[in-house]
Amino acid sequence: MEIRNLENIDFDSIFHGFEKAFADYEISFEKEEVRTMLKRRGFNPRLSFAAFDGNEIVAFTLNGTGSFNGIPTAYDTGTGTVKEYRGHGIAGKIFAHSLPFLKEAGIRQYVLEVLQNNLGAISVYRRLGFETTREFDCFRQSISQIANRCINTECTVREVDADVILQSSGYCDLLPSWQNSFESIARGCSGLTCLGAFVGDTMIGYCVFDRHSGDITSIAVMPAYRRRGIASRLLQEAVKMMKTDFIKVLNIDTCDHQLHAFLQNMNIPVVSKQYEMNLPFYNNSTPNELRS
Repeated sequence: MEIRNLENIDFDSIFHGFEKAFADYEISFEKEEVRTMLKRRGFNPRLSFAAFDGNEIVAFTLNGTGSFNGIPTAYDTGTGTVKEYRGHGIAGKIFAHSLPFLKEAGIRQYVLEVLQNNLGAISVYRRLGFETTREFDCFRQSISQIANRCINTECTVREVDADVILQSSGYCDLLPSWQNSFESIARGCSGLTCLGAFVGDTMIGYCVFDRHSGDITSIAVMPAYRRRGIASRLLQEAVKMMKTDFIKVLNIDTCDHQLHAFLQNMNIPVVSKQYEMNLPFYNNSTPNELRS
């Protein structure tokens, strides 16, 4: 078995390994959905690594890279091991192998998310030196079950270029998660739809979403215009354009009370909870768990 990066590995081979690793999961993945997800999350093949048995990928960590809160960061866009190869610590060996390359590339921290009920993974990450930085809630609802609330009919809603969203500020109360960040929107703008809510020529709110996956990446309204049905209007317009029969809103900070209240009022419930975890690269040391 050999660990090496994915710089010269074609996407079909990567997806085949991804598909096999998650074959026993309840959720299935389409190739283009995975390609889009990786693009948005900053997938960096040169700094992503897999264990190969012959020419077959049997375990992998697909790393995204970028800036997060102003810090050069690597992000776990997907880690998996084919069922027959689990229980041998391969994922830990891949992570240990990747550390020198990440540090050499100037990465200063590693960020990931993990389901709060995945106690085994959380225990491993903590032994590696990861600390919990935030708690996230994930929401999902069938479009037919979303509440019909009063909407704002005074503003106008129209599609805008992603650049208009990326130039806005003061709309969000808290730092978005990696996959919902402005940098993620910029990377994946070709597959996203952006709506702006306007009063005159002033954009007072926006919604960014993927009509093919049902993902609401961001929905925000300027503080001075909140509680006027603008977010409800934006959501209604986004739902009309969806190709799915559901929507999902992932990794919302539990401290974002206003967004939580809005989603709950729209009958969009929390379906899972995650921890955001962070491993700072203070020096060139390797976590004790990886030395053996």
